[in-house]
Amino acid sequence: MADQLLLRKQVDGILYLTLNNPDRRNSLSSPLLAELKGSLDDIHDDSTVSVVVIRSEGPAFSSGHDLNELVNRDTESYAILFAACTAVMESIRLSPKPVIAEVQGIATAAGCQLVATCDLAIASETALFATPGVQIGLFCTTPGVAVSRAVRTKKAMEMLLTGTPITAAEAVEYGLINRAVPEDRLKGEVEELASLIARASSSTVALGKTAFYRQREMDIPAAYEMAEKVMVENLLAADAHEGITAFLEKRTPHWTT
Repeated sequence: MADQLLLRKQVDGILYLTLNNPDRRNSLSSPLLAELKGSLDDIHDDSTVSVVVIRSEGPAFSSGHDLNELVNRDTESYAILFAACTAVMESIRLSPKPVIAEVQGIATAAGCQLVATCDLAIASETALFATPGVQIGLFCTTPGVAVSRAVRTKKAMEMLLTGTPITAAEAVEYGLINRAVPEDRLKGEVEELASLIARASSSTVALGKTAFYRQREMDIPAAYEMAEKVMVENLLAADAHEGITAFLEKRTPHWTT
C-alpha cells in the first residue's frame, strides 16, 4: 500500500479516504487529485456510503499543490492543474454525502482549501493552517475561494496576505474547523461524528446538504422560497413519513435509504 497515493476503506456506511504520500507531505499532485475525484464520483450514487472522511498518513495533512508541477510548465498545463483541483473541491461540495476532514497535522495552501471545502472538519490541537503562497510569489487565490467562505473576511485576508499559520484553536474561533481535540482522541471523535450522521436517512441528508449550499448564495427571500419547496418535497418522501411516525410511536425508524 506504500505506493498507493489514496487508500480507501469502508466501515459500515463510512468511507475513509486516506492521503498516503507522507514523504511528499501529502501534496495534492495531479495523480492524487485524479484519484480523489474518481473516488468521489464512484460513490456519488452508492447507497452503501453515507459519509466520507478524508484523512492523511504522516505528520502533515496536506501541503497543497506539488510545487514541482508549478514550475517550468506552460499555460495549458497550469490551467489543467487548477481545474483538476477545483473539480475535486466542487465534487465535495456537490456530493450528496457529507464529507468530514480529519486533520492531524499542518494543512497549507490547497491543503487548507481542502479542509475549508469539507462540510465538517475536526483537527488535532497541534494542527496548523496556512495559505502561505504569497511568501513564494504565488498568491493563494483558489484556496482563498474556500477559505473566505469559511473564515471571517478580515482574518481570511490576513491569512492570504501574510501566509502566517493559525493554530487549531484559532481555526475553531474563526470558523475554519468545527473543533480541536487532543491528538489521541482525533480518530475517535471523527468516527463518532461520522457514525452519528450515518444513522440518519441518506436521502434526507442529501436533500438538506444540497439545499444548504444553494440557499447560502441567495438573498433571504429567495432562500426561504427555495427552502419551503424543499421542505414540502422532504415531507412527501417516504423517510420523512417513517421518521415522524416512528417518533410519534416511540420506536426506531427504518429508513428506505
